[in-house]
Amino acid sequence: MAWIMLIIAGLFEVVWAYSMKLSNGFTRLIPSIITLVMMMASFGLLSLSMRTLPLGTAYTVWTGIGAIGAFVVGIAALGEQLSLMRVLAAVLIVSGLVLMKLGTH
Repeated sequence: MAWIMLIIAGLFEVVWAYSMKLSNGFTRLIPSIITLVMMMASFGLLSLSMRTLPLGTAYTVWTGIGAIGAFVVGIAALGEQLSLMRVLAAVLIVSGLVLMKLGTH
């Protein structure tokens, strides 16, 4: 159950990062509210997953999901640059997440 909560927390991190971008520095009300609600949900689920999972594993996986998710959303929704170097960086992040999961008992 801790892993499921952690994955959902990571997905919520992607949502709040995207909505923060849309909030234009918290000057737009609806994206600002979505950002704050998703932050609270993400941090809440992260903290619950840390009851069982080690700190290093939980935090690394959470930030990794957020980083990869933000990378994908940036390209798909915001027209950010897609380059070989950026894809390689994303592959390395995912590799690290897999190794972190495999290294956790």
